[in-house]
Amino acid sequence: MDAGVMGSGTRPDTALSARTASSHAAAWALRSAVAADLEMIAELRATVMRADLERLGRYDDQRVRQRLRDSFSPRYTSIIMLDRELAGCVTVRPAEGRQWLEHFYLAAHCQGRGLGSAVLRTVLERTDAQGLTVGLNVLQGSGARRLYERHGFVVEAQDEIDVFMMRPPGAVPDTRA
Repeated sequence: MDAGVMGSGTRPDTALSARTASSHAAAWALRSAVAADLEMIAELRATVMRADLERLGRYDDQRVRQRLRDSFSPRYTSIIMLDRELAGCVTVRPAEGRQWLEHFYLAAHCQGRGLGSAVLRTVLERTDAQGLTVGLNVLQGSGARRLYERHGFVVEAQDEIDVFMMRPPGAVPDTRA
């Protein structure tokens, strides 16, 4: 799950205007990532993914951070700000004829409040407007899979570690969940 919230590889230099994530979440905004954000995002990734990676027997304290460092691109990454504080990040990058949603992490204290859905809706509105399919992978057993399914993602393939999902442009979200 890991470029800014756009599909063309370009994005505005200014953050998106604040939105209300839910009645329980305060105003949030996206700002462009900069190189100096790298270690903060690597630490966030390690914290957020630890339980799922440990459950799968795949957690390595150094590797979890290095994988982010190896793929980090400020060009495609946005920082999620909540009340002027870091709440997470999201990367959307073009690859393999679609947009790949990567490095979508929210700090634990920001989860379960509608913020993830609000950010994902914003990302998908932009890719839908461009007629682009979005792909991602999520760890087996991760609770994040439910978020993606609610927003129209379906399973394409899976193995013992990863579930690969895709969402065609304009997929109708599941409003029952």
